[in-house]
Amino acid sequence: MNWKQLLNPNRPRPSSMGADHREQFERDYDRAIFSTPVKRLQDKAQVFPLEPHDAVRTRLTHSLEVSAVARGLAISVGKWLLEEKHIEPGMERQIEAIAGTCGLIHDLGNPPFGHAGEDAIRGWFKKRGEAKLREELKGDEQRVQDLLQFEGNAQTLRLVSKLQLLADFNGLNLTFGTLSAACKYVAASNEANKDHHDHARTKPGFFSSENDLIKKIREQTGTGNARNPITFLVEGADDVVYSVADIEDGIKKGIISWKEVEDILLEGGKADTSGTAAKVLALKDTILKAGRDSVPMNLSNDVHGSAFRTASISVLVSDAVATFKKHYADIMAGTYHGELVGDGDCKAYVETLKKIGRSRIYCTHSTLKLELMGRAIIHDLLDLYWEGAEKLATDGTVQTKNFAGRAGALLSPNYREVFCHFALADAGGNDRYHRYLLVTDQVCGMTDTFAKRLHAELNNG
Repeated sequence: MNWKQLLNPNRPRPSSMGADHREQFERDYDRAIFSTPVKRLQDKAQVFPLEPHDAVRTRLTHSLEVSAVARGLAISVGKWLLEEKHIEPGMERQIEAIAGTCGLIHDLGNPPFGHAGEDAIRGWFKKRGEAKLREELKGDEQRVQDLLQFEGNAQTLRLVSKLQLLADFNGLNLTFGTLSAACKYVAASNEANKDHHDHARTKPGFFSSENDLIKKIREQTGTGNARNPITFLVEGADDVVYSVADIEDGIKKGIISWKEVEDILLEGGKADTSGTAAKVLALKDTILKAGRDSVPMNLSNDVHGSAFRTASISVLVSDAVATFKKHYADIMAGTYHGELVGDGDCKAYVETLKKIGRSRIYCTHSTLKLELMGRAIIHDLLDLYWEGAEKLATDGTVQTKNFAGRAGALLSPNYREVFCHFALADAGGNDRYHRYLLVTDQVCGMTDTFAKRLHAELNNG
């Protein structure tokens, strides 16, 4: 791979806008930040669905933080690439812009209720039966697995490239450079394997509906079947942010105290040969001293949690940059199959953070009950919308004389339009797959509150 081709500023449809002070990749960020899917993130769960605490992160605040950290990683890496003469002057600004945009949009395809929502969609298709799906989709294994292994990352690509209808069916019409870096996983659903040695192939990266686009992105950017180098920076930013911020949110909600977190970090630090935990805790105390000789005794859990987050991100970002530099040759050759955070000196520390998340933060009774409620809501809504989508006319018109027609009338006009356009263009002549995508598009486009409210209206008013 080479940076000149990776930083491809062209778009699937040539832009009708004239040149201005922005790079094309900076325009991508602006298109995304003003888009409806990004606005919806303010009412989608990061960890805690329907969270009433204003200071606890939503998917939007999480995405903004990932964008900021990804941009910071890109600034540091870009400066190094320039010093090493791997890129030409000006390219560092482009890398920074792409990383910031991909951090912002990386979770756009997630359905309501976070990762539990993805599980619910996969569960709904499994209930329909793998054999039945294979029969309905005429043995197209990729399309069958698109549904059985439904993945929010693949939905993100579909959303930004098709579903956000503006002037045509190119979605936000982002540059090939940004689209390439936004592809966190590179395997088709029928090729993905959770045990694959290449982390980029452990989950589906795109649906069959985007096969042609993926081929074009890879040709335009020269990545082939490998990850874009900027993707590693964005993934690293996401890993850094969520592993730390989820604990900070747990402290804010009173699920875990700072003293408990500190004790676990110190205990986990015994296996941490890099001394990351000690380094983070020392930096946290330096922050809280604020020029004084010692840390004040009366600081709240929240204050300790915020300083812990600041210190952790600072240390982990430096480590991720060092890991990128160390593996740079393999990254550019497409032969690096790891993760920046997973392969760095801070690996043991990050694993301790993730263990805290799994054992103390994600499994509270209140969260588990909300996730179970979310599954029931998503299954019921998929049942309802499927009744309409299954009978929907291929020109998108709806007749409300029967219940199927009434359900079809509730489907988004934009999504119906996308269905009609691509179902009719499908050379396979089987629109069943597109009907299934129509209902997943509909549900994934909902916020947590909207889904819950609609479900309540339809069930008991």
